[in-house]
Amino acid sequence: MAFKKLSIIEPILKAVAAEGYTIPTPIQQQAIPIVLQRKDLLGCAQTGTGKTAAFAIPILQILHEQKPMAPGIKVLILTPTRELAIQIGESFVAYGKHTGIRHTVIFGGVSQMHQTNALRRGVDVLIATPGRLLDLMTQGYIRLDKLQIFVLDEADRMLDMGFIHDVKKIIAKLPPKRQTLFFSATMPPEIQKLANVLLTDPAKVEITPPATTVDRIEQSLYHVGKMEKPQLLLHLLKDKAIVSALVFARTKHGADKVARILQQHNIRAAAIHGNKSQNARQDALADFKNGNLRVLVATDIAARGIDIDDLTHVINFDLPNVPETYVHRIGRTGRAGNTGIAISFCSAEERDELKDIQKLIRKNIPVIHEHDFAMNANSVAQVPVQRQQQSFKPRRPNFQSQNTGGNHERRGYSAQRRGMR
Repeated sequence: MAFKKLSIIEPILKAVAAEGYTIPTPIQQQAIPIVLQRKDLLGCAQTGTGKTAAFAIPILQILHEQKPMAPGIKVLILTPTRELAIQIGESFVAYGKHTGIRHTVIFGGVSQMHQTNALRRGVDVLIATPGRLLDLMTQGYIRLDKLQIFVLDEADRMLDMGFIHDVKKIIAKLPPKRQTLFFSATMPPEIQKLANVLLTDPAKVEITPPATTVDRIEQSLYHVGKMEKPQLLLHLLKDKAIVSALVFARTKHGADKVARILQQHNIRAAAIHGNKSQNARQDALADFKNGNLRVLVATDIAARGIDIDDLTHVINFDLPNVPETYVHRIGRTGRAGNTGIAISFCSAEERDELKDIQKLIRKNIPVIHEHDFAMNANSVAQVPVQRQQQSFKPRRPNFQSQNTGGNHERRGYSAQRRGMR
């Protein structure tokens, strides 16, 4: 099915075509008609499935067909991280460039001056993180009495990051008569309860089962001593097939330490986390995307909302405390029809985390036994992983264009070349 068969108006079709997209992803095929019919929507879809375009395109069309519009914010898109907010804003720039719809993005960690100036000039679409939104609402810069559409994006991530109470405060300020679009990669009980409160007779779009990992991501696991993890990482990075790698560390200090070790071995690397300034984080992301950095080391602030074209590898230097985070981390690769590789390190201290992850994804992650940094047999035996004898050499995924369409801050477009976000 082509985009033109979804009853999308010509100004948006023109913008979509300019981005090189002709075939919508499954979530776009299903969600766009529902949103255009002004129905509430419950979308359960993993990152990388084209979710942003699934709501941005119909929202732009709804607003364009209302012109001329009275002043006031018509659409609020609430998202957990500044990186994701920025990328959603870039999508509105791309898809809405022929519509004249005004938008702005607000998030914490930076001066509010430019954000409040944009709000004074007037916007139709506001993309925000919870902390900065509540702050500016308290200061009187934001009123939501004219709101028509509310989008809650990455709802389960809001819960993971401790934003759920802020989200509830914001919801209490919304007009009761509105259209609500609710998106989440997983549906834990508290998120399901929130959806039941927010949505009225919603249509449901579920693209992949909750908490399953994308089939085209090749996963592997190394049992390794905690102190030997840096040597294993350096060993793997000797393989030139690893063109780019997003490495996840559990702590800010750990991310900085890993980046320093890589730099000392002449590997172009940088770390990003909540203690880095917004400019430093954006510069590091830009360098990683354009190839100036081979490795980006991140805490889980980067687990979602970072859209990196053709990312070949994700490496879990540390396993996450929350098993759902594993799904979000490895979802940074294998996006928009591409394949990808996810490698995880597991020390003896992380056996429980591994058990929880494998229970969640309902599969055993294949173990690489033949390497120079393996833990002793007694440590490995305590981890309930099906043994699969094999040697391992990281391969570069076979990226083929399929045209598939495609910081935790309390106060607070790059377009995919092979498919819409």
